[in-house]
Amino acid sequence: MLAGRRLLITGVATPDSIAYATARRSLELGARIVLTAFPRDFDDVVELARTLGDDLTVLPLDLTDGEMVTATIPKVGAELGGLDGALHAVAFAPGDALRGTLADADPAGVELAFRTSAWTLTALGRLLGDLAPEGGASLVGLDFDADDRAWPTYNWMGVCKAALRSSARYLARDLGPRGIRVNLVAAGPLRTRAASGIPNFELLTGAWATTSPLRWDEHDPEPVADATCFLLSHLARAISGEVLHVDGGFHAMAAPLAG
Repeated sequence: MLAGRRLLITGVATPDSIAYATARRSLELGARIVLTAFPRDFDDVVELARTLGDDLTVLPLDLTDGEMVTATIPKVGAELGGLDGALHAVAFAPGDALRGTLADADPAGVELAFRTSAWTLTALGRLLGDLAPEGGASLVGLDFDADDRAWPTYNWMGVCKAALRSSARYLARDLGPRGIRVNLVAAGPLRTRAASGIPNFELLTGAWATTSPLRWDEHDPEPVADATCFLLSHLARAISGEVLHVDGGFHAMAAPLAG
């Protein structure tokens, strides 16, 4: 499904991440990939990359740093010769942006959360746009279903995810004439490093246990990785501005299931 496609995978920080599962599945499906790592995680990601293959390239990249994004473009081009797709798996919010009420958060932390979790999709879109072939490319981001509802404990990250969803629609508008598709995958709650920073994460997993019509495994990112690979592939060539839910059907239920 991804034979010969050149992909940039961000966010491969730990083996339990959606990004790691997507990188592994992409390789199995025939893609050529380059990984990026937040600079402080770089050495750890290089070690982790060896579990995927001996010759994978890892580049340091902070998507909030415009100069670093610009400097990364020729490096990816030299490695892959172009770019057919990219995965945005970048999000962060300081602890006080997740605890208490919205008003408890430091505005500086909220700004950092927004810049990291939402604005960086645009930065990655610029990088992809500079390397995409004439036939177009695919940008996929990772979402949580926070656009039209308020979740317990998610707080400003929920606001950032709503902004991410809006950003994806506008990017789909702007990049579509160049053949670049922009889509999101809205995953159910998974036990990743990012999840470990969310207070009372069990409130989310507990909701899935009572409401998802399909069994949801919070330790298995593979279904999300498979859906991501589909959106990165030519099979999804006419899909853009879409949010694909991979959440066991939770989003479609109005209330907990009986029994």
